[in-house]
Amino acid sequence: MTLVVGLGCQRGCDVHTLLGLLYAALADGGIERQRITALASIDRKHAEPGLLALARLLELPLQCFSAAQLAGYEQRLSHKSAVAFAHTGCYGIAESAALALAEQLSQRPARLLITRKKTAQATFALACAD
Repeated sequence: MTLVVGLGCQRGCDVHTLLGLLYAALADGGIERQRITALASIDRKHAEPGLLALARLLELPLQCFSAAQLAGYEQRLSHKSAVAFAHTGCYGIAESAALALAEQLSQRPARLLITRKKTAQATFALACAD
């Protein structure tokens, strides 16, 4: 099973905030961290220090997608954020990025295993492809 974490964050969000959100969401979902295959986000976050530090710390690849690629997942989101759309051109970064990468890696349809979790600075989602 391919498990992919999708993440969105404000500029300057630190690695500890992202790590705390990731571990809390995985614990709530009963998912072991070792089962995660990769991390995903939007391309405008490809150089975000907190995301890069998280990928290094967890020893996972980070794949980023354009807003146009993520927009194709709009109908499958559990929550559509007008704020995210105003800033990025897509309605949900964490969920759509997780779905996009899970499908890319597995070459199969993906579904959200953990829908959007949010803190003041970041969002998390977990997608899987069986």
